Amino acid sequence: MDLQSGIKNLAQKYAPDFVIVRRYLHQNPELSFQEYKTSEYIKAQLEDIGVTDIVSVAETGLLATLQGNGKGRTLLLRADMDALPIHETNAIPYASQNKGVMHACGHDAHCASLLLCAKILYELRHGFQGTVKLLFQPGEEVMPGGASLVMKEPEYQELGILPHLGQHVQPNLPVGKVGFRPGKFMASMDELFVTVTGKGGHAAMPEHFVDPVLIASHLIVAAQQLVSRMASPKVPSVLSFGKVCANGAINIIPDEVTIEGTFRTMDRTWRKQALEKLEHMLTSIAEGMGGKCDLRVNHGYPHLDNDTVLTEEMKSSAVSYMGQDNVVALDQWMAAEDFAYYAEKQPACFYLLGVGNEAKNITSGLHTATFNIDERALELGGGLMAWLALDHLGKE
Repeated sequence: MDLQSGIKNLAQKYAPDFVIVRRYLHQNPELSFQEYKTSEYIKAQLEDIGVTDIVSVAETGLLATLQGNGKGRTLLLRADMDALPIHETNAIPYASQNKGVMHACGHDAHCASLLLCAKILYELRHGFQGTVKLLFQPGEEVMPGGASLVMKEPEYQELGILPHLGQHVQPNLPVGKVGFRPGKFMASMDELFVTVTGKGGHAAMPEHFVDPVLIASHLIVAAQQLVSRMASPKVPSVLSFGKVCANGAINIIPDEVTIEGTFRTMDRTWRKQALEKLEHMLTSIAEGMGGKCDLRVNHGYPHLDNDTVLTEEMKSSAVSYMGQDNVVALDQWMAAEDFAYYAEKQPACFYLLGVGNEAKNITSGLHTATFNIDERALELGGGLMAWLALDHLGKE
């Protein structure tokens, strides 16, 4: 039996066990940087598999080593562990038991897939040369991002330069398919906090006051020039405001309005320029209307740039494992992902695993209260990752 067939047989054999693992993690989600029980559970799973070279990183994260039969190449496989502050509304037996916390981004599936991959690699360890590092990373969902903390750990820094692979579930892709995109793939992300200050008072006498609600409305509309008129059409950019708090009343003009939003792009130079332009625009408009405006920016993840050579290699390997029709070319995605920190320093490939199924009504998007996956994706997720790793290690 050839290597590829062996991997597929093992993935099929053990996938039901890791569906159970995924359901346990789904029932017991933990928020970013609070993944203590999740970490203990994953470590126990690794030890049951036979992987015992495990160190803690970024407090709740785990970095495990799986050694083949002799020296050779090394690569790193990463899964994130944290859940989101969302109350699950799915009517499923394994729904979250932690109220207000849910694996709504599929990190439970990421961990289960990587554990299945580890099981396959362990069983095949005498048949390949090289080393596979298994990284279970905390805190992907909140800044500063667990990746940035993992990279500061001496155990990580000792690895040097090596390929990094990351897999993310995608409900917009049908189960049985995966997607790759070399080059710029995902956006940078900056959090925007705007405070508009005026002078509040009785709404029936606006001539005596400075209305921050009116100023805020002008700011929100005018700020869209940043994307529609100041950004090059060749550079993807998104500016969205999702929270506006005036806290006045029908007859009260408040003293202050706060606005929260996000700016995303895929160009480092434009990112810096855009935020400078935005601050100048907002403060100028507010001052021109008699008020004041303060913009605070929390700088988030960089844009994710997939290494072209590595990603094309992984895509080709995926085609050999799954067939051409099941490997799709992805468009750019304006979501943000802290895997981008690795990709800034390392040759990296971040790809998407299809988990959607319209026939089963599994179509809800990421970060929603009804998100779920077709669990058949776990067999492919674990098996494909094992194949990508071993196919790479086997190359000269």
